[in-house]
Amino acid sequence: MLASAVSPNAPSATATVAPLPKPLQRLFDNTAVSDDARPAAADFDGAGGSLSAQDLAAAGWTPGRALTVQGARLTWSRGAPGRPDNVRAAGQSVRVTGHGDALAFLVAGTGADTSGTGTVEYADGTTGLYRLTAPDWRTGPLPTKAVALPHVNTPGGQLAEKSRLYVVTVPLDGIREVTAVRLPQARDLHVLALSVRPATTGWTGTWAVATSGHPAVGPWTDRTLRLVVHTSAGGPRVRLRFDNTFASGPVAIGAASVAVQEQGANALTTPLPLSFDGSAGVSLAAGAQVYSDPLGFEVPEDTNLLVSFRLTGTVSALPVHTLAVQRSYVSEPGDHTADVSGAAYTTTITNWPLLTGVDVTGGPGSVVTLGDSITDGGRSTTDTNRRWPDVLSDRLGTQIVLPRYGVLNQGVSGNRVTQDRYPGDGTETATWGVSALNRLDRDVFAQTSVRTLFVFEGINDLISGIGADQVATALSEIADRAHEHGLRVLAATLLPCAGNAYCTPAVQAERTELNTWIRRAGASGVFDGVSDFDAALRDPADPSRMLPAYDSGDHLHPGDAGMAALGTSVDLGKL
Repeated sequence: MLASAVSPNAPSATATVAPLPKPLQRLFDNTAVSDDARPAAADFDGAGGSLSAQDLAAAGWTPGRALTVQGARLTWSRGAPGRPDNVRAAGQSVRVTGHGDALAFLVAGTGADTSGTGTVEYADGTTGLYRLTAPDWRTGPLPTKAVALPHVNTPGGQLAEKSRLYVVTVPLDGIREVTAVRLPQARDLHVLALSVRPATTGWTGTWAVATSGHPAVGPWTDRTLRLVVHTSAGGPRVRLRFDNTFASGPVAIGAASVAVQEQGANALTTPLPLSFDGSAGVSLAAGAQVYSDPLGFEVPEDTNLLVSFRLTGTVSALPVHTLAVQRSYVSEPGDHTADVSGAAYTTTITNWPLLTGVDVTGGPGSVVTLGDSITDGGRSTTDTNRRWPDVLSDRLGTQIVLPRYGVLNQGVSGNRVTQDRYPGDGTETATWGVSALNRLDRDVFAQTSVRTLFVFEGINDLISGIGADQVATALSEIADRAHEHGLRVLAATLLPCAGNAYCTPAVQAERTELNTWIRRAGASGVFDGVSDFDAALRDPADPSRMLPAYDSGDHLHPGDAGMAALGTSVDLGKL
C-alpha cells in the first residue's frame, strides 16, 4: 500500500506560525536529470546517479509538459537538464490549491522505499495527515510505476539499468478546498510534481476496461482502428480516455471519432470527430493517458458504439485489453475515422488496444466490477454482451428505484489478487495483467465517478497454490483501501469448479475456506455486502460442481445462462 488516507484534525490553538507555502518549483533543491553528455551535472541519489534527459524525451516526458496519470494532471519540470527539478521532502510547505478526490505525487525514493507522514491544509483552517511511500527509483516494483527508463546515468558512464518514477495518490474527502500540503520529513523521498486530482463531478463512466498487458500488434502502419464498445449508462455528451499503460515510448493518434454501430464496422450515421485540447490528434507519452474534449453526442444506454482512431506511423506494440469477447476492426492504410461504411476495415481483432474508457455527462456515477476471466466474459458468446456485469447493467436500466449507475468492467482474464502475471513493463506475450492489489489505484480509484467497488476474484490464486488465508488478507486490504477512498465495497464468493482439471480437491478445500471467510467478512463489516455467487450457480445434487445448465463446458467458467444467473443474483439495493 503506497499511500494512506488523509485523516482530518482540528487546527491547533498553540500552533506556531509556519512559513508561507511556496510553489513546488521554488522549493526544488535536488537535480534528478542529466544530459547524457554531462552525466555529472545531476546527482539524484547522493551517489552521482541520475535520470537520462534523452530517455525522458524518448518516452515523451519533455520539459514543461503536463501529463495525465491516474486522472491527475502533473507538470514535468521546465528546467533544462542539470538544473534543480525536484525537492527532497523535509517538511516543506507547498502551495497547492483546489477541490478533488485525491492528492497526486510524482515521486521516487533514493535508498529503498522511503516513507513519511505529511499534512494537508484546508481553506477552513482544518488539517489532515497522510502517509506517503515513494518506491526506490532503481529497485522499486515495475507493475506500479508511472514510467520506466532504460538507463541510469552516472559520472563514470551510462548503465543499462532501468530507472523508475511513480505516481502515488492520497485520497481526499473532496468537499474541503486544499490550500497547501506539508511534505513528510523523509530526505530520500523526492517529489517532482504535485497536484490535486479533480473529482469527476458531472461525468459517469459508461464503459471501461483494464489494460492487461503490452503485447506485439500488427505491425500496423497508418491504420485506423474501429473498436466496438457497449455502453451501460447514457448521456448527452461524451469523452473518451486512452491509456498508454506499460509503454516505453509515445504513441500518436492522428484523428478519432465516435458513432453508434449499425452492424459490424458500419456506422449508423456519419461518425463525429473528436478533439484533444482543440487539436484533431494527440501524442500519448509513455505511461500517460489522455481524455478527448467533451463532444455533444447523444450516447444511448445499452448500445454498441464505434470508436475509431487513426494510428500514425508504424505501431508494433500497444497496451491492450486482451479478452474483449467482441470483434473490432482494423482498416486498410489511411484515415478512415469519418467513414460510415465499414468497407475499409478489412481485418478483425478480438481485443481492445489503447482505449480504456468512455464517459457521459450527467448520471449518478459508476460501479466498478473487479475480477478475472469470469467478470471479463470468458466463454460467453462473442458480440452479444452477455458478461455478468452487462446483465447487472441491464437490470439497473430497467428499474426506477435506484440511480442508473454506469457499470465499468475491470475484469482481466487470468488475473490474480496477490500475484502479477504480466511483469508490468516491456513487450510481453503475457496478458493476464498485474495483480488486483497493484492495479487497484489505476483500475478502480482513478475511474470516472466510481461509487461502489464489486470484487469477485481469487480462483486463479488458489489454482496457482496461493492459500485461502493469503487471498483473504489481500481482499481485506483491497476493502480497506477502497473504504479510505470513500467507496462502498461488495464482494462475491467463488464459484464451484469440480470437474475442471485445475480444480483439485485441495483447491476445492481452499475455495470452501475462502468462501466461508468472505461470508463472515460481509457480516463483520470488512465488506459492505456479499453476493453469494457460489450458492447461485452450484448444483444442489453436488455443491462442488456448477449446475450443468450454467456450465460453459469447462466446469470453471459459466456460459451465457450462468452469466445471467450471476448478474440476476446481485441484490441491487447493496449497490
